[in-house]
Amino acid sequence: MTDATTRPEPNDFNRQVIDALRSSGGVLTEGPFAGAPLLVLHTRGRRTGRAYENPMMYLELDGHVYVFASRAGHPEHPDWYLNLVAHPEVTVERGGETYAARAEVLEEDERARVYGLQSDAYPQFAEYQRQTSRAIPVVELVRTD
Repeated sequence: MTDATTRPEPNDFNRQVIDALRSSGGVLTEGPFAGAPLLVLHTRGRRTGRAYENPMMYLELDGHVYVFASRAGHPEHPDWYLNLVAHPEVTVERGGETYAARAEVLEEDERARVYGLQSDAYPQFAEYQRQTSRAIPVVELVRTD
């Protein structure tokens, strides 16, 4: 059993994923996210205004880009989601490109449709929804530049 001093912090893991994405031009070929569509989402803290970067899976559908505030089925929303609700102006790094975007939370019918497509493609998302009583938000990242 490892103690807290030897376990990597989630931010360390995120930093490793972000560094690997950047060095590979946006596509990972090794590790738990190999081949998965990943982007880096830049948000501002809702209370502090501090800059944050989070790697996450996305779905591109008919020219639209969606991310999912699953937090792996945790009962509470992830901080990055709460931050973008407060500050919807975000920056997206995807496929070696960086651009400004506006985060728009989908309404229920569209949320259910898009989340269903993501769950069909990546069954762990269906499991995340089963693990929580909250409706996992889906956010469209609308390019603004």
